[in-house]
Amino acid sequence: MFKKIINKIFSDKNHETQNECDELFIVVQLNDKIMPIDRGSRYEDPLDEFIRKKGYGEVTGGGTMQSNNKEIQFCDIEVRINQMSISNKILSEIIEKLEGWGAPKGSFIKSFNNDIIQFGKKEGIAVYLDGKNLPSNVYQECDSNYVIEEISRLIESEDDIYRYWEGEVETALYFYVDSYDEAHKKIQEFIKSYPLCQNARVIQIA
Repeated sequence: MFKKIINKIFSDKNHETQNECDELFIVVQLNDKIMPIDRGSRYEDPLDEFIRKKGYGEVTGGGTMQSNNKEIQFCDIEVRINQMSISNKILSEIIEKLEGWGAPKGSFIKSFNNDIIQFGKKEGIAVYLDGKNLPSNVYQECDSNYVIEEISRLIESEDDIYRYWEGEVETALYFYVDSYDEAHKKIQEFIKSYPLCQNARVIQIA
């Protein structure tokens, strides 16, 4: 299946376009609600180092897409490939590296002609804390940092990057795991019992 998709994207019908230049650009869109600085250290910098070392090209930029309320939706990385065509091998190696660094499901690579290759292994769980409607003493006595630490402990997360968003009425905490269902089960009792988690929304994001 993977080879068929790759062959379709870079088939003979594209040779005329490819031969007009000696390089290609691809965009890696990551379904990861990660902050820009952390995006650089987790994905951009190691990817750039890898493809430069291999002689494949270089990372030329990156960005973050936010919704109107400034919540991160996804991030992307632009990559220049210094060849007139891109092989299955190069794409497979790039995907393998990104998945090894934790790329979530719903991520994809977009080719120069806008074809898509889906990838990603991690699933995502988001906890949206009510930042407006709880008793005032709850906000005074409880700490969202404790929520992050306790959820990380319960799901046995080894991720050293904290992902979050602070909105006008909610604060979101994001975690990426092997299984959303398993993680959800592990945090249910804590969500029910900790005062700051009253009214919390728990949803799957990858």
